[in-house]
Amino acid sequence: MRIRTSTSASALFTPARGDRSKRRQARRDLVAAQREARLADRPDARTVTAVDELDARPVYPGAGRPGPASARGGKLRLPAHRMTTAVAAGAFPFLAEGGLGSGGMYIGRDVHAEAGFCFDPFELYGKVEGFTNPNVLLAGVIGMGKSALAKSLALRSIAHGYKVYVPCDPKGEWTGVAEALGGRTIALGPGMRGRLNPLDAPTAPVGADPADWATEVRKRRLLLLASLARTVLHRDLAPMEHTALDIALDEVVADAERTGRVPLLGDVASMLGKASRLDDALGDPARRLGAAAEDLAHALRRLVQGDLAGMFDAPSTVEFDPQAPMLSIDLSQLGSAGDDTGLILAMTCASAWMEAALSDPGGGRRWVIYDEAWRLLRHLPLLERMQAQWKLSRGLGIANVLVIHRLSDLLSAGDAGSRGRALAEGLLTDCATRIIYRQEPDQLAATASLLGLTGVETQAIAALTRGRGLYKIAGRSFVVQHLLHPAERHLYDTDSRMKAGPRELSPTT
Repeated sequence: MRIRTSTSASALFTPARGDRSKRRQARRDLVAAQREARLADRPDARTVTAVDELDARPVYPGAGRPGPASARGGKLRLPAHRMTTAVAAGAFPFLAEGGLGSGGMYIGRDVHAEAGFCFDPFELYGKVEGFTNPNVLLAGVIGMGKSALAKSLALRSIAHGYKVYVPCDPKGEWTGVAEALGGRTIALGPGMRGRLNPLDAPTAPVGADPADWATEVRKRRLLLLASLARTVLHRDLAPMEHTALDIALDEVVADAERTGRVPLLGDVASMLGKASRLDDALGDPARRLGAAAEDLAHALRRLVQGDLAGMFDAPSTVEFDPQAPMLSIDLSQLGSAGDDTGLILAMTCASAWMEAALSDPGGGRRWVIYDEAWRLLRHLPLLERMQAQWKLSRGLGIANVLVIHRLSDLLSAGDAGSRGRALAEGLLTDCATRIIYRQEPDQLAATASLLGLTGVETQAIAALTRGRGLYKIAGRSFVVQHLLHPAERHLYDTDSRMKAGPRELSPTT
């Protein structure tokens, strides 16, 4: 409700006998009073841009603040002040991330901070809050440089005294890197010279009790045999089949000790086919164990007489050297026809053969790189072995690197709620470092969901260029451009066949 203000003006008294100037002033006062009375009831006609006369007055005169503190003439002198980037970020909150420090391998250039970027999971562990393990997930579409980054981590870490193991090289790309570092490559496949006996007993650790170590070796061999059988049979083993493996392994080891040789996979497969001996060794009067072992015998027969013959049916032609800077298993001759079963079996045997060095806590800091891991995630026995290695990474001094193309590869391990899917997602959870190269637009939603990316980070990975990746490390984000030395660029080149020019034909041709 608006209240109207009423103002009245009465005639001013004008003395009749006053001075002329006083009479004129009295008339002027009367006119001003009447005008003020008329304007009193009108609303304020000022616009929103009008400025009160009091507000328009300057705080200080145009010449500036008076006195010695006016700072005119450049006479102001303040003492120098130093602060950390954490303090400066409070005053200037839009500064770039300060980085992870100068420790570790040089990777390249931090795009936002315009500074060098170094990374070493062993150096970060215990120094960065929230960094719980040294494992690394590396994902990116084909041709964006993720393989070059994995090879750079391997090559540059050698200067820091680390060792590198590549238990599965399905494309043969790591052979040149291993040779350049003075390491070794074992090529497995039909017709190849390399032989691996996965039942080789590793060297006992210093101070280990012989009886306890023998029990540990037997357990590892049984786990290997069960994994191989499950992979070929595509199912879990029945209780009596586990018993048959136990009995067959014990009989083969006892025969090998009597003859002074090492047990072989072929010996176990042959023993599983001897039903009467298995029944006699168990002492089962019902004679059921031999019949239960028939499927196992045929499953392991593939490794010694089937399409994988010539790789694991003889004593090892190479000896595992834990002091070698790098060791890779070249499996490029397997799995090229679309069936990954042979590749998975070879990978399982090679992993068991390498576990001798990996399980030694005194072996130093080591990288274990699983290249093209999308081919391995669909096989439950391998996932279980990888999970155990991920969980023991801190105690063993191992940094596992899982190289895949897209985050949805983890979902191919099984249906929602299955054990395979749970194991694959567990591998992601146990990777404190996630390095994401460019992803296709249809993969952005799955990537953001699995990694918990912000909207800005999701947009960033869709526009990353070659060699540039988003590093998510313990809740902190960096966009890093990987820089290669010319020698590295030549060593890591995987596009040589795509760049080769047309072959020149001679007149005879």
